[in-house]
Amino acid sequence: MRREELAVNAEEAPDTGDDEIVTWWGLVIEGYHVTQERLMTEIGRRFDLTPAAFDILLRLVRSPEHRLPMTRLAHEAALSSGGFTKVADRLVAAGLIRREPCEHDRRVTYAVLTEHGRDTAERSRRACAEILRHRVLDPLGTEMSASLATAMRTLRTANGAEDAEG
Repeated sequence: MRREELAVNAEEAPDTGDDEIVTWWGLVIEGYHVTQERLMTEIGRRFDLTPAAFDILLRLVRSPEHRLPMTRLAHEAALSSGGFTKVADRLVAAGLIRREPCEHDRRVTYAVLTEHGRDTAERSRRACAEILRHRVLDPLGTEMSASLATAMRTLRTANGAEDAEG
């Protein structure tokens, strides 16, 4: 959806009071936080993964050849260079990823899932889906969950992430 289309949608919206819109947004944030906290607590308990480590494993398992340049991965995971290095070091120590230099560009290093990392990523992804079915789909249903995803994608685009995929 283009910014112009978003502006038209805003003009067509009924007059919404300040308190009402602030309350709506607060409910979105509260609902997200409590659900994400429960999800990450369970993933951490089952797989001994931090939220950042889980995010990195998911990004790698969904990538071609299960690898990504480390600078891109840090950017996508919204981690600082130093923060990403700490997480990557822990994942390497746990045998979940390995660092692999690029054959064509010495400046590039890839994070690559190991077999153990791919297994952990797949199992944790399945567990995540199971938890989300219980925590999101059961209370909301498929239609409302899909509408929520559409709304969040629209907000992501409207607020400057036009090039984001998904």
